[in-house]
Amino acid sequence: MQFIDLQAQYRAYRDEIDAAIHGVLDSSRYINGPQVVALEEALAAFVGVRHAVGFSSGTDSLRATLMAWGIGPGDEVITTPFTFVATAEVIAALGAKPVFVDVDPDTLNLDPRALEAAITPRTRAIVPVSLYGQCADFDAINPIAKRHRLHCLEDACQSLGASSHGRRSGSLTEAAAVSFFPAKPLGCYGDGGMVFTDDADLAGRLRRVREHGQEARYRHAVVGINGRLDTLQAAILLAKLPHFATEITQRQQVAGYYLQHLAGLVRLPVIRPGQVSVFSQFTIRVPDRERVVRVCEAHGVPTAIHYPIPLHHQPVFASGPLALGYGAGDLPVAVQAAREVLSLPMHPFLTADQQDQVVAAIRDAVAGTS
Repeated sequence: MQFIDLQAQYRAYRDEIDAAIHGVLDSSRYINGPQVVALEEALAAFVGVRHAVGFSSGTDSLRATLMAWGIGPGDEVITTPFTFVATAEVIAALGAKPVFVDVDPDTLNLDPRALEAAITPRTRAIVPVSLYGQCADFDAINPIAKRHRLHCLEDACQSLGASSHGRRSGSLTEAAAVSFFPAKPLGCYGDGGMVFTDDADLAGRLRRVREHGQEARYRHAVVGINGRLDTLQAAILLAKLPHFATEITQRQQVAGYYLQHLAGLVRLPVIRPGQVSVFSQFTIRVPDRERVVRVCEAHGVPTAIHYPIPLHHQPVFASGPLALGYGAGDLPVAVQAAREVLSLPMHPFLTADQQDQVVAAIRDAVAGTS
């Protein structure tokens, strides 16, 4: 059993993906080929925004947006400590200070109730993460950002295809960044990313940032990056995109099976009313994680931990020149979650027998601790 079965996906769409790749090879337009614009237009329509700007990774999508807003030394950006390091890494890389607030105990998304106390005169932006494929609580976060005149960037790297009260992830904030890392719900065969926005001026600045700050050939108006989305990756994504809605439904069917058959055994994901999760991960919480992992391994069930160390405990932010000064008792919900979370196999191609195998492994693990 694969934790994420990319081989099964490739076999299912092999002819379309191969044709897309060979189309790029035949054209030799490897940089800024027409597939990039086609993908930007298709995904902007899918998300429901006016502009989409392709990037070389989800990390560069986050970084470029902060750069386009002029965020740098002396600024503070509020985010969650319970996410992949890239979310805070891009803030620190620009010389700004990541400020962490704790997470909601049920969804593990940034807790809006903790936001106000973290805002200072130096705060410039909020970067909530739509973790595990469920949108953060933007109904609560956006009014706070607006009231304090702060930028709000959705880290939607795990949530493309999710929705909140009928609106797609990516359309809920001033800007949103997504990742096309192969394991994401819509993944390419390398790195890739995109920023979504309704702001035409921001979209223009993002296009300049991704091309070394270039506003015309060899005329560089701002400091930028080499952040272009590769044409081959755009072509692969275009081949996969017609299947994406079906895959989202299949993910939700797998999640529904887990939710039904694991109820009462472990702490399950909580999906808030009005939210549709894309279930980029199906993450349970167990008190004796190491033992559960061993039992799952014995059953041939792979698992993963997203994430074992909260960011305020990561060495880069806990000591040295970038130490942020958080103490051992700070952000306790994130700390406890990091001890308990365990992700189970989740992808659209899990068979019924494989789902039964996962459930049996968890039942066995829980029975051994009772």
